[in-house]
Amino acid sequence: MITPDKILKFIKQKPALNLSQLEKEAALPKKTLHKALQGLLTLNEKHCNLLEPILREYGYADELFAKAKIIAIVNHKGGVGKTTTTINLGKALALAGFSVLLVDFDSQGNTSQCFGVYAPEVQVIDAILDNVPVPILPVAENFYLAPSNIKMAYRETDLVNAIGNEKRLRNKLSQISEQFDYILIDCPPALNIFTTNALVASDMCIVPLQPEAYAFYGVENLFNRIYEIRQHVNNTLQVKGILFTMVSNTLVHKQMMTFVKEQYKHIPVFTISIERATIIQQSQVAQQDLFSYAPKSNVAMQYMELAKEFMTI
Repeated sequence: MITPDKILKFIKQKPALNLSQLEKEAALPKKTLHKALQGLLTLNEKHCNLLEPILREYGYADELFAKAKIIAIVNHKGGVGKTTTTINLGKALALAGFSVLLVDFDSQGNTSQCFGVYAPEVQVIDAILDNVPVPILPVAENFYLAPSNIKMAYRETDLVNAIGNEKRLRNKLSQISEQFDYILIDCPPALNIFTTNALVASDMCIVPLQPEAYAFYGVENLFNRIYEIRQHVNNTLQVKGILFTMVSNTLVHKQMMTFVKEQYKHIPVFTISIERATIIQQSQVAQQDLFSYAPKSNVAMQYMELAKEFMTI
């Protein structure tokens, strides 16, 4: 059944839709949808009944909101912006009105530490090994965290030896997926059992990549792992796109970005890229996402544009 909440979420996921045209086709008063998106008007049952057949022609389906879309932010090279992307893409989606859960699945625990969580009593590894609920900590409106820390590394062998080890995270997230619109998984910088778990659990993945030679070397191994998982375990896994991060306005970076696009023509590349900026490190020290620390910064705006592009691909 279509609801006002689902209507607004669908429209937000389709920014290319012409709101005036939708209003005209549904015989709604002008600016109805504009006001609803701004929180100035609440859609009622009559609005929903008029909009439902029109939106279904544009691709609306009830199952679009039956469970969360799960996205792994993955690259086995460290220091390429996985955690920064997980946090700030997630916050951008939350600011757009979606319910977002960040899953810290890296034993370094940087995503958790960004929100001041250093020693969670219960964490993700406990949930997947000890049959306890996934810990969900509220961070901000529409924004939640499932924390981890170094305890993950100590229990890696337990996960390797567990029955159904590669599906453990997928099974746990399936129990809570109806509570969220998006679940973003911050993966560790390794092609290990944790990264495999994240990819098996995910509908899609984003690959942050710094446009430098040392960051590019070995990325073929990551894509091979993704394709193996898609072939043998999770045949719906998609590569949503390569995201260039830590980009400088230099000839070397421009040439490397062109090279990557030519080398991987079969893989989408986000048109938006994330620049190198000290404001990112400053926000990390302040234990805040970019939208809380410097909402008008270039990098915050880039992550907001990434969220919009992510929803349209």
